[in-house]
Amino acid sequence: MRKWLAAALAAALLAGCSSESGDDGPVTLTYAVWGQNDAMQQLVDAFEAKHPDIQVELQVNPWTDYWTKLQVAAQGSTAPDAFWMLGDRFQTYASNGQLLPLDDAIEKANVDLGVYPKVLVDLFTLNGKHYGLPKDFDTIGLWYNKELFDAAGVKYPTPEWTWADVQAAAAKLTNKNTGVYGIAAPFNRQEGFYNTIAQAGGYVVSPDGKKSGYDDPKTQAGIQYWIDFVQKGQSPTPQQFADTDATAQFENGKVAMYYGGSFYATRFYENAALRSKIDVTALPKGEKRATVINGIQNVGYAKSKHPEQLRELLLFLGSEEAAKIQGDTGAVIPAYRNTQQAWVDSMPEFNLKAFLDQVPDSVVYPVSANTAVWNEFEETHLTPAWEGKQTVQQAANSLAAEMNEALAKE
Repeated sequence: MRKWLAAALAAALLAGCSSESGDDGPVTLTYAVWGQNDAMQQLVDAFEAKHPDIQVELQVNPWTDYWTKLQVAAQGSTAPDAFWMLGDRFQTYASNGQLLPLDDAIEKANVDLGVYPKVLVDLFTLNGKHYGLPKDFDTIGLWYNKELFDAAGVKYPTPEWTWADVQAAAAKLTNKNTGVYGIAAPFNRQEGFYNTIAQAGGYVVSPDGKKSGYDDPKTQAGIQYWIDFVQKGQSPTPQQFADTDATAQFENGKVAMYYGGSFYATRFYENAALRSKIDVTALPKGEKRATVINGIQNVGYAKSKHPEQLRELLLFLGSEEAAKIQGDTGAVIPAYRNTQQAWVDSMPEFNLKAFLDQVPDSVVYPVSANTAVWNEFEETHLTPAWEGKQTVQQAANSLAAEMNEALAKE
């Protein structure tokens, strides 16, 4: 009798655990993102409507906490089921077996990867395996303050502008009496020198991830472009940027030109006082045209208790339906082909088409197996050049040497 009671109790406990895990009822998946994003809740609602047996708990984290929490959770086997991933961190998670491969699900659902920008698909592919579908993308544009251009008698920038045009305009727009600078030239990878390095014909890291490009004269020319603005007093100094970042200085009317991502469009648009004063165009041409393209990919945790339901969620988040929802909100540029026009139309006062027009000239955000290591070296070695303590050549050559040592260990 006691044995029977014990067996019955054990069975009841197991059934309770199973129910809590979702096997006898709706499965609950967690989905982690950063920032406040109403579009993500709309996506969750749309998915749940199609999958009443799957519930999705949206977890919104500040950017400053997101990666720290994710790293700890992934190592402790408690990561969210689905979460956002960036290209510069992807290989670390994928190579450590922390991401759920999606190739079988992609093949079974006949997903056409050609509907996404190829550079983004490649960015999130490791050893031939796919771990997600692109959610959105961003490129960089030349934002400008029309009021400051009018006051200085300078014509607005166009897609035909070159580096020389920006340099000439920065000189005319800089006004020490009013405290206005022609351009913002902060230490900025994605929105700054990665673009001009590519435009100069240089490179940050070789395609195979084995060699630094910082000792290449063309790469150094792409960095020198920014240093010149600071040294000529046409941009705020590094200390001024430390006190007030470049984006805020542009919003405050202290700088006339700002290399900024498409992801700032909503922020600028929601600033009613700023909206009518500014616009955006394509980046100026160096030796060639180029803009950095980057984006977010939805990925899944390899140790999820519900991998099949998780795959369903990830496929939906990369679908045309999900892309249209995102585009209609104006939050981001959806990655799915032919769904971007809604984003452009959502803020008609801005020339947002400029961001889409540059996609054919885009270069993928530079990454390797352990990008974070040499990102730190970039700050260590290049900051003295921005501060005028070293020449670009000295700083970049030192960076290349240390970066090559790090790449050799990957």
